[in-house]
Amino acid sequence: MYFIIDGKYGRKDANFCLQIDIFAIILYHCNIYFIYTKEGMMAGDTEKHPILEKIASSRDTLTPKGRILGNYILDNPHKVIFMTIKELSSACGVSEATVVRFVSQLDYSGYGPFIQDLRDMVDTRLTLLDRMDITNLDRPGADRLRRVINEEIDNLKSLFEAVDLETAGRIVRLLNESTNIYVIGSRLSYTLAYYMGWSLTKLTADVRILKGSDRTSIDWLTIAPENSLVIIFATTRYPNELIRIGKLVRRLNHILVVFTDSNACPLNQFANEVLIAPSRFIPLIGSPTTLSCLVNYIVQELAGTKGQIAKRHQAKLEQSYWEHDILFGLHLDP
Repeated sequence: MYFIIDGKYGRKDANFCLQIDIFAIILYHCNIYFIYTKEGMMAGDTEKHPILEKIASSRDTLTPKGRILGNYILDNPHKVIFMTIKELSSACGVSEATVVRFVSQLDYSGYGPFIQDLRDMVDTRLTLLDRMDITNLDRPGADRLRRVINEEIDNLKSLFEAVDLETAGRIVRLLNESTNIYVIGSRLSYTLAYYMGWSLTKLTADVRILKGSDRTSIDWLTIAPENSLVIIFATTRYPNELIRIGKLVRRLNHILVVFTDSNACPLNQFANEVLIAPSRFIPLIGSPTTLSCLVNYIVQELAGTKGQIAKRHQAKLEQSYWEHDILFGLHLDP
């Protein structure tokens, strides 16, 4: 059996470990263990994540206590994301003021935005097994329901506070002006892509919903008219097929809009417009609540913009529904 060690292939051995960013998987007698390694974080992730690059590059200018704090965060990001300022300062043996100065030196406006970026980074690297471990599934059902609802409420509050309405307005204008719209998702995000694409068909024609995992989506984008509008939904853990499609869209000079849950989404760098619905918590599988809320908002804004044009489009649809007996109750007497 072969596996990767620091980017190279090697023979299976009980003394070898497979290093994947923050975690190392040690395979021994068919048992799998996940172990965090400092080397994995320092050598691998600092090249990929701006927040870790900031910490690593700032260590020479930090005070001794600041370096202790920075090293602790680099070694334990998966723990720090759940800590308050008081808990982090206590764990590092420094004052709360040191923590505040530390995040300020990294150009963050406060501890909250710093933890959000760190959470986004960790979220992209957690496996399904890791998520099971941190979700506290042993709680009673009623407590779990209350926790899930409260987390979704907090996420919606964060969306309300952080949503970029100017970006949303530009996206609505693009939707209103575009005559060729492609909406793409993959895995969990395909649910959101389908929801938006299906909703758009009730307001305008020329909407096509594509599945990112289907390679024929490359065909459709390649033969799409110039300057087509492409909307991609991407949720953590960001499927590679969507990243490849994002690169293709830019090469073809289409207009790319990305709906995502994090600043850390690798598709953001290719997009003309990015709309983020942040999540304050690590989901077990995924949390589509905030993104679906954004879709609902965008669709309503577009409906208001199109006005009578949308109504004429909907009248055609309703006539077809009636003629073909598509929906329940259309032929019942009032």
